[in-house]
Amino acid sequence: MTHTPIIPLLIPLIAAFLILITKRYGFKVGQTISLLSIIALILVSIFALIDITSTEEVLVYKLGNWEAPFGIVLVLDSLSILMVSITSLLAFGALWYAISEKIDKEGVHFHSLFQLQIFGLNGAFLTGDIFNLFVFFEILLLASYSLLLHGKAQGRTKAGLHYVIINLIGSTLFLFAVGTLYGVLGTLNIADMAYKVSLLDSENISVVAAAGLLLLVVFGLKSAMFPLYLWLPSAYGKTSAPVAALFAIMTKVGLYAIIRVHGTIFGENAGELAYYYIPWVLNIGLITLALATFGVLASKEIRNQVAYLVLTSVSILLIAIGINSPDALGGAIYYMIHSTFLAAGFFLVADVIIKARTTGYFDKQMPIFKEAIIIGSLFFMFAVAVAGLPPLSGFFGKIMILSASLEHTHTAIILSTVLISSLFIIIALSKSGSAIFYDTTLDVEPLDEYKLSKSTLASIFFLFLFAPLLVIFANPITEFTNTIAANLFDTSKYITTVINIEEVIK
Repeated sequence: MTHTPIIPLLIPLIAAFLILITKRYGFKVGQTISLLSIIALILVSIFALIDITSTEEVLVYKLGNWEAPFGIVLVLDSLSILMVSITSLLAFGALWYAISEKIDKEGVHFHSLFQLQIFGLNGAFLTGDIFNLFVFFEILLLASYSLLLHGKAQGRTKAGLHYVIINLIGSTLFLFAVGTLYGVLGTLNIADMAYKVSLLDSENISVVAAAGLLLLVVFGLKSAMFPLYLWLPSAYGKTSAPVAALFAIMTKVGLYAIIRVHGTIFGENAGELAYYYIPWVLNIGLITLALATFGVLASKEIRNQVAYLVLTSVSILLIAIGINSPDALGGAIYYMIHSTFLAAGFFLVADVIIKARTTGYFDKQMPIFKEAIIIGSLFFMFAVAVAGLPPLSGFFGKIMILSASLEHTHTAIILSTVLISSLFIIIALSKSGSAIFYDTTLDVEPLDEYKLSKSTLASIFFLFLFAPLLVIFANPITEFTNTIAANLFDTSKYITTVINIEEVIK
């Protein structure tokens, strides 16, 4: 386990270079390397997850063998390895679909960019240093810029331009916030920053608070919270299906950063700044959920509707973080697993619908298509799961979060907002399904050009499979997520493992 924290970074990085080097030997060589890389990443992350779960260790990897906070460290704990595992499994499903539908062949460097995206994501989850969080953000964003434009589609360039501009602004604000915190605290290590904030004198509190809120804006932009969410529906709705599926984890990077950075630095030991950001997260989460729900209702195209569904899941997770209790955070982690896989799979289903129906618009009456029964069943399964209906995992995740909200001072508004939103989502998806599969015309011959392959169907089922598995193994999984949540609230183990407090004092 000594070198485990760095392996999830080395695997996709080496694979990306190998794909570029072996490009002369044919496209299939790159496909094989890419698939083998993801499979290796899954094996490493799952074995590490099992080991970390059984021991509850926090592994610190010192790059260059420099002690923190003076050197750069990677930190592997139960939350970070869980996020790496989700990323690797999600990437496998998206890559499987891309190869099955030959979408990866629409661009020269799809597989190398795909691997660099995984490298950036894993780095963001594993880093224990806030500046390197910025670095890994930039790596995953640079890869995502090109992946977003992969292939040809109407409106993709415009959506890509908006995505690039808004993220460049976010990167600039990130540097301002990091520079301010470094100027006051003299460190960029997350654990050391938490320790320094606990000793902060009164004259610097307002400066650190302002920098922390600026960081919250940056992470809110990454997670697409109000009012910084307008880029998401167009970007996710216009890009290719496997890229949109992989992007389902991108918003979770912003949420993870809020939990890790703000939850550690401004946790219960931060004195006057303890959890000062929480009311912002809760209120913004409620507003985002209301607006995202209206977006789901108003959508006229299937991919755009799924993109707004991603936004509703982000909102529910923001609300859970804003409730600020171990039970709510445990429910949020459970719901994060559910929403990531189901949103990704729904993007693939939407792509299949568009190919079979020749359009994704609900208001265009089309003839019945050959694979309507199979594709309709897929749509129904994902709609039930995403809407949070029993007996699938979305229902259990929402129940866990809502149960935790019963002791909160704003219980009424949290319950009413989440439940009304769920009702409207059910109505919207019912309307969409009826328009796609029942509101058909008999004036022309049925469509029969698209044939759903077994491999494509299997890749979609692979992502859906996590919904029933989360229910079947709900007891051990919720125990695991609650343990993670408890460790996140008690940050002492993380801080003392990463840095030597006595050495810092000296």
